Amino acid sequence: MAVPSEPSPMPAYDRVVLVYNPQSSGDGQQRAEQAQATLAEQSPQLGVVLTATEYAGHARVIAEEEARAGRVLVVSVSGDGGYNEVVQGVMAAGDGTTSGAVAAVLPAGNANDHRRATRERPLVDAIAAAQVSRLDLLRVEIAGEGGPRWAHSYLGLGITPTVALELERGGKGSIREIVTTVRAFSAFHPFEVDVEGEGRKRFDSLVLANTTEMAKYVTLSDGDPADGLFEVVTLPHRSKLRLLAYAVRAAVRGLGAQPRTARFAFTTLSPIPVQLDGEVLDLPADRAVSVRIAPRALATVV
Repeated sequence: MAVPSEPSPMPAYDRVVLVYNPQSSGDGQQRAEQAQATLAEQSPQLGVVLTATEYAGHARVIAEEEARAGRVLVVSVSGDGGYNEVVQGVMAAGDGTTSGAVAAVLPAGNANDHRRATRERPLVDAIAAAQVSRLDLLRVEIAGEGGPRWAHSYLGLGITPTVALELERGGKGSIREIVTTVRAFSAFHPFEVDVEGEGRKRFDSLVLANTTEMAKYVTLSDGDPADGLFEVVTLPHRSKLRLLAYAVRAAVRGLGAQPRTARFAFTTLSPIPVQLDGEVLDLPADRAVSVRIAPRALATVV
């Protein structure tokens, strides 16, 4: 549950920027236009503008520029991946700390795990109420990069995020879901990383989660995105039959309580893809990665 901020005599934002991708297969533009019209009625004092992205990564640039300009709420009208870009931009404006800007997501994508896990009321109503809350973020530091990356929901390696995202793309109950999931399992190989303080570990899945859900169908934990900790969801290498049973359990009844920590670090031993909120990042071998919780780093409305 989000942690409400202390009331302020001055509203946290006096304008709202709705960022959407006009090339997306979803209904982002339509949802952005509807939100703008509704806010014009509910909160006429707010300046509400629509901003379309023009290229991959543009949402991050827009969010950073807007955040540096003053008291603003930047809303990503998208799925979790698009919202990740906005979070990256808002955090960059604060030079790795809170920037003073507020960020939120209006679902217009496939999974929308973050919004589903934190939602307390319709987003337009939350914007109009202007009651700002704070959530934790994952601060991801990768050796050789100039600054941190951020994740609002999870960092994942291995089969759990892979199959979850294939389920999302295929659609629950569809033939395509079965085909893509079987393909993911048949092509999957376990991976090894050097876990700080523990040595080399072989996993089928490693997810560092600040959310309870992933890709609509998978329940990772019963954690809280504002408790100052994140969940470490691990699956050591096992047979594919047991791996399949694990994935079914995650989708049907959830994985239950998981270990929690404020920091987890590992070093890659071979090239490996890593997912941040669904966005894929390819890491080379021998790359150190440190993940810390950033308590109450994200100002948002829920």
